[in-house]
Amino acid sequence: MSLITQVRWSLLLPLGLAAAATASEVPPRNPFLASSSYPVGHADSAQSDAVTQAGPRGLTRTLTPGEIDEARVGPGFFGASTSGPYSNGRRVFWANGLDRIVKIDHDSFEILATHRLAGVEPYTEQQADESISSFERSNEGVFAIATAFGEMMKFRNLSGVYTLLDRDNIYYIGDKNGAIAAWGDTDPSDPASEIEQKREIRLPAGVTGSMVGMNMTFDGWIVVATEHGYLVAIRRDFGALAQIRLRHSESAEERDETGGGWIRNSIAIDEDGGIYVASRDHMHKVIWRGGRFSTDPADGAWTARYPNGTGRGTGATPTLMGFGAEPRLVVISDGDAVMNMALFWREQIPAGWKAVLGAPDRRIAGLLPANMGDRSLTAVQSEQSVVVAGYGAAVVNNGPRNVPWYVPTRAVGTIAGLLGSNPEYQPYGVQKFEWDPAARRLREAWVNREVSSPNAVPIVSYGSQLLYTIGARKNRWTLEALDWKTGASAFHWVIGGQRYNSLFSATLIDEAGRIHYGGPWGRVRLSPRVAPK
Repeated sequence: MSLITQVRWSLLLPLGLAAAATASEVPPRNPFLASSSYPVGHADSAQSDAVTQAGPRGLTRTLTPGEIDEARVGPGFFGASTSGPYSNGRRVFWANGLDRIVKIDHDSFEILATHRLAGVEPYTEQQADESISSFERSNEGVFAIATAFGEMMKFRNLSGVYTLLDRDNIYYIGDKNGAIAAWGDTDPSDPASEIEQKREIRLPAGVTGSMVGMNMTFDGWIVVATEHGYLVAIRRDFGALAQIRLRHSESAEERDETGGGWIRNSIAIDEDGGIYVASRDHMHKVIWRGGRFSTDPADGAWTARYPNGTGRGTGATPTLMGFGAEPRLVVISDGDAVMNMALFWREQIPAGWKAVLGAPDRRIAGLLPANMGDRSLTAVQSEQSVVVAGYGAAVVNNGPRNVPWYVPTRAVGTIAGLLGSNPEYQPYGVQKFEWDPAARRLREAWVNREVSSPNAVPIVSYGSQLLYTIGARKNRWTLEALDWKTGASAFHWVIGGQRYNSLFSATLIDEAGRIHYGGPWGRVRLSPRVAPK
């Protein structure tokens, strides 16, 4: 990073970090993942969507075009993994999309290498410009909705949404046909060298369902989940594997009425071999030890039912909470029409614990409605993982506030995805809950009903004590920064029009504190200069 860039960012970031996070707040670093703050989807093996480095601060204003960097890499780049330092000290972002794998320089945001995926129709910049122009002309009404459906259809061919980058800068991607490929540098010392496939392995015969999650155990095995309820662990050299099928998955091959799988999201893993998976009606803890899985309660495994009034299950990847001697929990938003924040005891249920009122299982430690502060709402759902920092847990509302009568239930996400900035549809609300470890009680901490986060995965910075998400105001996409303690809006930056839609991608904070995310047509990074006084 240049001296000028360092000075620019030192002016944007707070003077020093906020109060240091304690051992009970921050997940332990997985030694087999890349040495960075974001080597795997949702930031870490605990799936916290929280990082220790400070994110940006600033004044509310509109960013200029020169303050927005774009990597025109095509659609489907929902996330990016940050590498550890190469031998020359440089870092890169590894990312995959609909038709390619790329490496992007961490500092310059230059595309260093591109590998086109075989058998996939390439997506051109001309197609992107035509699509952007269409939504800029109109992103409301029947014709815009029809266009959005057409655009979303191309994502049917997307291979791996969940990926990870290991400590040797090997990038693992699973595809919809049951294959996992390991990709790396042709020259491991050169971050700008070409991308090559190192090896590939297929899931065992009989393991069915598309891969919907990927994470890494703390002894270096890749674990994937399939939508039909299978877990498969693969050694990093692809020399050995193990598999198991989850309890209650006998009818997992049957799709629900919205088309969702029995498992819809990724998995969380703790340092002691606990693997946490949310299926359509249950939260599962599976034990990984000695190269094998166990669902035996004698080994510490458990299964607990959670509320699921919609029948579709949770839209959240499980997130771990508590990492010291304090209570250790796992968190999801559940499947009720107005979702609840649901916390489960990760280990033994405390002696004398009484079931939470309305909870279908005694293992549930806390259960409160995530109604965005409006008890009159009849439907609130999120397709994002719960964001956890310390004993705080926040969730956003992804339910469009108006859905035309002719839009089928399974297509509602398309409106939040490609039309979510339009005031006619955009959802509102961010809500934080807090676990009190002394009282062993969940309570609402705050709610912000003025901020809209239509589709992005938020992230929390311990260093700046802010929650960041990609939002929308007046049909323009924005960066929203909320005070993690109070929920008040700290500032927002107006980014721009439909080119800057976040389309269900993760909001990331890189090692220099800059925000970046995936849009429908490429990667976006915000590199603001010092705000005028």
